Amino acid sequence: MNEVTLSYSPESPVRPDAASSRSFRALAGWAATLFLSAFLLFQVQPVLTKLILPWFGGAAAVWTTALMFFQVTYLLGNLYAWWLVRRSPQVQARVHIALLAASLLALPILPRASWKPPTDANPMLYILGVLATTVGLPFVILSATSPLLQSWYVRRHVYRENGLSLRNEGARPYRFYALSNAGSFLALLSYPVLFEPHSTTRHQAIGWSAAYTVFAASCGAIAWPERNNNAAGTLFTAKAPLTGDRRSTASRTAFPSWGLQLLWLGLAADAAALLLAVTNHLSQNVAAVPMLWIVPLSLYLLSLILCFEGHGWYRRFFFLRLLAVALGGMAYALSPDFVNAGPLLQVPLFCAGLFVCCMVCHGELEKLKPEPEHLTLFYLLVSAGGALGGIFVGVIAPWQFRGFYELPLAVFGCAVLTLIVLYRDHTTIFHSRWWHPVSLLAAGLTLALGASLYREAARQGEGARVSSRNFYGVLRVSDLPATDHEPLRRQLVNGTIVHGIEILDPARIAQPTTYYGPESGAGIAFLEARRRGAIQVGVIGLGAGTLASYGREGDRYTFYDINPLVIGTAQAQFAFLRTSKAEIQVVPGDARLSLEREPERQFDILLVDAFSGDAIPIHLLTREAFELYLQHLRPHGVLALHVSNKYLNLEPVVRAAASSLGLSTATVVNTADQASEIYTATWVLVAREASELPVQSPVIAWSKVPQKNIRPWTDDYSNLLEILR
Repeated sequence: MNEVTLSYSPESPVRPDAASSRSFRALAGWAATLFLSAFLLFQVQPVLTKLILPWFGGAAAVWTTALMFFQVTYLLGNLYAWWLVRRSPQVQARVHIALLAASLLALPILPRASWKPPTDANPMLYILGVLATTVGLPFVILSATSPLLQSWYVRRHVYRENGLSLRNEGARPYRFYALSNAGSFLALLSYPVLFEPHSTTRHQAIGWSAAYTVFAASCGAIAWPERNNNAAGTLFTAKAPLTGDRRSTASRTAFPSWGLQLLWLGLAADAAALLLAVTNHLSQNVAAVPMLWIVPLSLYLLSLILCFEGHGWYRRFFFLRLLAVALGGMAYALSPDFVNAGPLLQVPLFCAGLFVCCMVCHGELEKLKPEPEHLTLFYLLVSAGGALGGIFVGVIAPWQFRGFYELPLAVFGCAVLTLIVLYRDHTTIFHSRWWHPVSLLAAGLTLALGASLYREAARQGEGARVSSRNFYGVLRVSDLPATDHEPLRRQLVNGTIVHGIEILDPARIAQPTTYYGPESGAGIAFLEARRRGAIQVGVIGLGAGTLASYGREGDRYTFYDINPLVIGTAQAQFAFLRTSKAEIQVVPGDARLSLEREPERQFDILLVDAFSGDAIPIHLLTREAFELYLQHLRPHGVLALHVSNKYLNLEPVVRAAASSLGLSTATVVNTADQASEIYTATWVLVAREASELPVQSPVIAWSKVPQKNIRPWTDDYSNLLEILR
């Protein structure tokens, strides 16, 4: 790459003296535009992801894939800004104004139903496609705004005609970066508190579109004065040779080395990988709820704000000591024994560890930042690192790893990068007279951390008959030995949630277990319906296929499951489907989309079993979903919903939806039976009339749970905060 020097064209209509005397009001307009762009940049992410979540089964991986898309698109925006600031001021203004106008054609940002995936489609490709067509160009423009406006600010307000005052004012553009991240931070925090509980998702998308129009007008107004500026000089144009003070200034602004650029890339990539990996870990092991998506991302942004705000919140001496504690704590928490710890331990530990790691990565990035004329290159490589981290977690890991190995790798990567940064800095202890023992100790601790992480990652699949992973998560099948209280059994686990157990004693093969015992809500519904003869049954959520054990001659069971790995595992590893006396059909794909495409099924019982602890498919709990269920039920049919969940109280949601349609409900909770591998489970039975509920069975122990009145959920509205336990 040619050496880049710096010049200012005196023909520019924006004179330095005039620029330096701009009013506070004009400068506030720049800041407001930048803040609004950042707010919209992150407000759109939960809005659009929530809009398309029902199309992909409500899986936690939808958010990870969407976040990867936004990181890659953010890179494209920074690449566009990097390219544009190398043009003349006239070209910059005209091109950007044209793209601002073109981006308005994408409004309002409401996904088209034609992007709903077919049953055999790759969900990742459809997620990327619908996001690209819905918000692609506006998101690129928003992503480019921060580096672009900062570059324009440098040209108009920092550089002087007769030289450069970088030492005094050069840091100012990076404070706009902190302002930008503050806008993003506020967008994320305000969404679950102000926007989600009080407006529908459709209204949120329309409101966002209106705010984007205001932003486009404001940004266009900033660019408008430069549209006729024919000056050839830019911040990146080589002009006459420099002499005297200008040569000394240029020496301070030499083009960043490749080693430095790779370090920018690596630090940004590791922080982004940690963000996605921690979010994925919490979603799989605690709950796939937006709150657990937003909190890690907010902490990530907070670290950027604090590091680039300009007041030196990052203190290496302090945070390196915290980093040692954080890395050790996360390594310990990744052990299989800790995975079963409750959210009160897991969430604070991993979120605190993520924040400390991001503070170190972003703090060192801030220390390594270049002079302002190279800021677009800096932002380009930082965004490229974010995209690489996102691709690693969102694309490479699900298809190449059999377990959740990306988080241990990211934790180890943070330790290695920190060592590299410290070794490059000649002011650190590595270059003092004590460097030899210090370097050996640091290297030894890093290797010990890596060995510990490797051991814990290897233990993930320890003892498993089958371990496999895809877009929807990790499935493991294990045979567990008999004990004094439990029989020999085979277990299906998704993340940390048991999705089925089969007793391997030949005399008890295919016996109903876990949440589906004879006294459970499901068992009661089957007992009552079977009195009328052969029945038609629909089941949303296959698991190990346990409910097929209730099948009798003449019955017809239709199972719906979105995860092809679950279907293959249930058929190959468990006997429930093979030994059932009923006719069995398994329909792949999202259950709601499948039911929308099918003619009326006339089910005697429709069981919805998709809420047992991990991903919560909200679209299966809305009023529109219940209307669809009724279309497929016989007039006297029963809808049974399994609502057992460690973190969310789903019963009020079911009652609210049923009540809005004039339906009757009853809740039943069975007791556990360890010898038969029966778990305590909560089911809500729904029928058109109270007389159709199977309340006469002598085995029922009905739960009298106090009613909690909530607003019925719809495809446009849901509020998880109000049902947190």
